[in-house]
Amino acid sequence: MSVRTMALCTVVALAAVTAGCSHYYKVNDPAGSKEYYTTKVDESVGGAIKIKDEKTGATVTLQSSEVKEISEEEFEKAVKEPKPKP
Repeated sequence: MSVRTMALCTVVALAAVTAGCSHYYKVNDPAGSKEYYTTKVDESVGGAIKIKDEKTGATVTLQSSEVKEISEEEFEKAVKEPKPKP
């Protein structure tokens, strides 16, 4: 199974489980080794995902990603850390 297919399956499963609930996610970009924190993951055409990074406020689209559900405490701690300099 390709990485893109696994990512798509993960996003679809998360979307089904999280409908109407507050959940927190850590999203990794394996290509750039960046981490993003969000409460919503939107699936785009072709298996890409679109998120709003709560830490920086940026809207990000990723072709390849790893999505992991995290606790509210871990989410709050990560979002409150100082923002990276441009």
